Amino acid sequence: MKGFFNRLLRIDLSNKDYQYDSISDSVLKTTLGGKGLGTHYLLEENPVGVDPLSPEALVIICVGPVTGTKIWGQSRYGVYGKSPATGGFAESYCGGTLAPKIKGCGIDAIIIKGKSDQLCYLKIDEDGVSFEDATLLKGMETYGAGDYIAERSAPKAGVMVIGPAGENRVRFACIKSDRWRSIGRCGFGAIFGSKNLKGISFFGKKKAEIADSELLSKVNKTVADKGKVSPATSLYKQMGTPMMVSTMNSNKAFPTEYWKAGHFEDFEKINADYMLDNCEVTAHACPACFLRCTKKTRVLKGRHKDLMIEGPEYENLYALGGLIKTNSFEEVVNLNDVCDRLGIDTMSAGNMAAFAIEAYKREKSDYKIDYNQPDKVVELFYLISHNKGFGKVLAKGIKEAAKDLDLEEIAIHVKGLEPAGYDPRALKGMALSYATSARGACHLRGTFYKAEISGQIPKEQIKGKAELHIDYEDRSAIFDCLILCRFFRDFDQWEELGEIIEAVTGMAMSKSELEFFANTITQRTREYNAREGIGTEADTLPKRFFKEATVEGETLNEEDFMIMLEEYNQIRRQRYCK
Repeated sequence: MKGFFNRLLRIDLSNKDYQYDSISDSVLKTTLGGKGLGTHYLLEENPVGVDPLSPEALVIICVGPVTGTKIWGQSRYGVYGKSPATGGFAESYCGGTLAPKIKGCGIDAIIIKGKSDQLCYLKIDEDGVSFEDATLLKGMETYGAGDYIAERSAPKAGVMVIGPAGENRVRFACIKSDRWRSIGRCGFGAIFGSKNLKGISFFGKKKAEIADSELLSKVNKTVADKGKVSPATSLYKQMGTPMMVSTMNSNKAFPTEYWKAGHFEDFEKINADYMLDNCEVTAHACPACFLRCTKKTRVLKGRHKDLMIEGPEYENLYALGGLIKTNSFEEVVNLNDVCDRLGIDTMSAGNMAAFAIEAYKREKSDYKIDYNQPDKVVELFYLISHNKGFGKVLAKGIKEAAKDLDLEEIAIHVKGLEPAGYDPRALKGMALSYATSARGACHLRGTFYKAEISGQIPKEQIKGKAELHIDYEDRSAIFDCLILCRFFRDFDQWEELGEIIEAVTGMAMSKSELEFFANTITQRTREYNAREGIGTEADTLPKRFFKEATVEGETLNEEDFMIMLEEYNQIRRQRYCK
């Protein structure tokens, strides 16, 4: 099928062998690669009820049909499996330079199973896979381990790697690539660690054939023309996602002091304006992208002078800033760097730090820590990542840690995954996003905060909101199959998505056909959860969101939430039965 190699790479770490299997056109037509293909293999091959950290559990790496083409926003890959944090469907996506190198190996997907008898890394290229000894990398942080693997791989190879948190099976450990990029959510670093897999390098230059280069050029021009007149383009280039700090505070939706407030009194000390005025900031872009939203930031003053990271992104400024009341941009940068080195998801890490503060205040732990104590947070992150002291409890993830500490009534998560930086009491549609996402409290399955803060639909509206939410969510599902950057959501509407698919694969799909396809993919992720014991009863929110108003007075009525949820499920059922 055009846009694909029709090729699956299977790797067995226990036996240290591999093989290539063909992927039929019929499977690719009904999955479109990426999320669709990853979900297909999870349902077909991941054992029902499998322990996600067992050798039998699969981890699946996928690219999409647009990967490696000239389509704007194409340089992304996805990872799929069963989450050790939630016990359910897991997906995570990453930009940067690695995705085209994965596809350049002549593959559309990789399925990894088993467990190496010692710590290892893999080198994958156009000719096959080699299994390499990584015992010298045991306990090494991600920067050094990534450099080690890269130096022993082909020139210009791309690398994904885990840190000590992954080796120690921390439930929210991540996989790093391009040094600072993350497969962050759902605990994929722990899955790698459970398989004694420290990392993988990729190098290949193969290109899949596309169906219609003229149509591809046409849709690319349409998207570029939209980008030239969109104010979002200049904002992303200038400020990147940190611009959301001020926006969310003005909407009283910036989670602060472990979800007690929606406005951080010191937000101006950690927002985009502060970053631009006080740090050295340069804009960078992924391959085939004109947004240049990535910011490389170097600290110019204070005790972290000259520290440089890629970021910090908005979600890190929320989780490592407002949520734990860190009122210094430079300290947030340092916390971000520590998470990157250890290989832990910044959003979960910030939430766990805030939870630990509340646990101490309620005399449920002996680990003394308070808000705006960044050094104590650094210490805590090391304890978590090395499974020591109080860190052993938190390393289990929020769901299990809350049970152990008898603090389930204050723990903020859905299905075991903490929310992003958008308080659902202020942005009502985000309540629906968090509750219905198969992977847990996720903002990226629809990015519906955009619809509410832009005024496309009133924040307080309840009835009728589910229909627009599904439109956002369905387009996002198509994005994740292809795999496209979410920040092109304003430019790649239904017409452009149809043209992209036709240009790359040759398949012509109408809007209604695309909607049905997207609905099917979403329902299949819910089907996976159901078979793992996570049913519709889990499509809800922490009780605190219904019982507690924010300090600013924002509330969420449970009856209103149920109206949105019932409308959502009704529309989904109707579309699935077409």
